Amino acid sequence: MSRTNGRTEPEEIDVEHELPASDDVSEDTRPASQPAAQVDGELGKLRAERDSLVDRLARLQAEFENARKRAAREQQEFREYALTDALKSLLPVIDSFDRALQTSTEKSELYNGVELINRQLHDALAKLGLRAIPAQGEPFDPRFHEAIEMVDTNEAEDQHVIDELQRGYKLKDRLLRPAMVRVARNTK
Repeated sequence: MSRTNGRTEPEEIDVEHELPASDDVSEDTRPASQPAAQVDGELGKLRAERDSLVDRLARLQAEFENARKRAAREQQEFREYALTDALKSLLPVIDSFDRALQTSTEKSELYNGVELINRQLHDALAKLGLRAIPAQGEPFDPRFHEAIEMVDTNEAEDQHVIDELQRGYKLKDRLLRPAMVRVARNTK
């Protein structure tokens, strides 16, 4: 670099002495002071370093892409299941509505109002992805049912749910709460 009037200006590069773009170095382009073996050795080192850096760059790009995909997947899962805690806290309210409607046999205006509110609540939660787990009369499935009692009976098929004590729920494909059930055990 040369300095003129306090400013640094780039020097001109002598293009005639640059190495050719190809990896082959001919005898006439090599400086006379360096032996051929030394130049070949340095060239080999530079090629190895270049290959190492290209490989490292490719690996870093792959790691970055994997991290980006993983972050997007985790963010999507968070969005889909962010309601889990809120819905779990609403399950006792749903249970209370269901019990209130089961105990009253009288069809009054109050009963009809509570039934309407219960239906609206179930519809709103269904839109969010909440689904009841079928239990009554179904074969016992330990993934979705929690057996509270085994009942000796011949009135139902063996290992089938005969009574649902508490309804179970799923949020999309994830279990929120298993159904508490009584299971038939045939005695023959």
